[in-house]
Amino acid sequence: MAATSATMAVADVSSSSYSKTHLLKSSQISFLSNHLHKHRRCAFRPLPPTQYARISCSVAPNQVEAPIPIQAEDTKNKPECYGVFCLTYDLKAEEETKSWKKLINVAVSGAAGMISNHLLFKLAAGEVFGPDQPIALKLLGSERSIQALEGVAMELEDSLFPLLREVSIGIDPYEVFQDAEWALLIGAKPRGPGLERADLLDINGQIFAEQGKALNAVASRNVKVIVVGNPCNTNTLICLKNAPDIPAKNFHALTRLDENRAKCQLALKAGVFYDKVSNMTIWGNHSTTQVPDFLNARIDGVPVKEVIKDHKWLENEFTEIIQKRGGVLIKKWGRSSAASTAVSIVDAMKSLVTPTPEGDWFSTGVYTNGNPYGIAEDIVFSMPCRSKGDGDYELVKEIQFDDYLRNRIAK
Repeated sequence: MAATSATMAVADVSSSSYSKTHLLKSSQISFLSNHLHKHRRCAFRPLPPTQYARISCSVAPNQVEAPIPIQAEDTKNKPECYGVFCLTYDLKAEEETKSWKKLINVAVSGAAGMISNHLLFKLAAGEVFGPDQPIALKLLGSERSIQALEGVAMELEDSLFPLLREVSIGIDPYEVFQDAEWALLIGAKPRGPGLERADLLDINGQIFAEQGKALNAVASRNVKVIVVGNPCNTNTLICLKNAPDIPAKNFHALTRLDENRAKCQLALKAGVFYDKVSNMTIWGNHSTTQVPDFLNARIDGVPVKEVIKDHKWLENEFTEIIQKRGGVLIKKWGRSSAASTAVSIVDAMKSLVTPTPEGDWFSTGVYTNGNPYGIAEDIVFSMPCRSKGDGDYELVKEIQFDDYLRNRIAK
């Protein structure tokens, strides 16, 4: 058995904070070839000194009989790469497998943070798009987090995800968001003890204005954007206003975590497993003013108020638990939720790429123009939605209102 060994050193990024180019930690990869009659070669080139840092990597579909080796002169138009993703195969058209779907480009900001540390591996494992959908991850960080971002790329590399075909990391949204079909905007100053989401607006508003401009300039015209960084409703509005060429309907503020929390509490109170809870709506902001809607929710198909007879608990304790759950968790942990937030991002994405079960719906914060509920227009507000699984959604019309729910929504 012949063995070919390749050592790959990737030049570190130059940015305004670096005075000179230096070498990243090299990675050693060994390849065993039994049947390939052509030599496989890894090619790379140092990144040119630019204002922003960027490393990108790609590997083609694995069902290939004989990869065509890349000659040195061919690499001038190839992207820079990291570790194992330096292997770039040029395939003849007839050799490309027809069993794989077209690559999906997913951009993630704050990619070196705690939420992303849980989320990225779920995406790479196929939890959102399925077991036959290859993806490219485009990871956005900051100058301060660039080494941590390299560590994230190393862990993705070591996890051997067959669906993960490309990875790029950088600190310039205009580069990282290029051709993005999904943008998960997580990066923001986190909420800590004693901080309300509104306190973060001055700092994070500027971030999301710039990211909106970058999406407008370089992302896919039909990019789906999920904003997680708080205050997420306002940040979503800022982002969409700075991306006038992308449909406002494509922007979402994450309220799925609140929906999941509400389902859990109703299940606990009713003594059932949480999969029995459906039709749960979160109205409004991802904040302490949100309205968890128990009027329209169902437990095993029966209205919640018919199952849980303690209506005072529903109006007071239940509502307050959901509104303040994030703050209580921060006091316990000393930081905001990460793993459960990552799960809810996956749930939110799956709700848009999977048809909504008959009669059910999900919550997401969306642009209010044209809504049938009488909610003020030109804001981002969480409302009940359904999807056909095509990435789009429609607002649910068959919603009941009583005085309690209307007053809470108005507040």
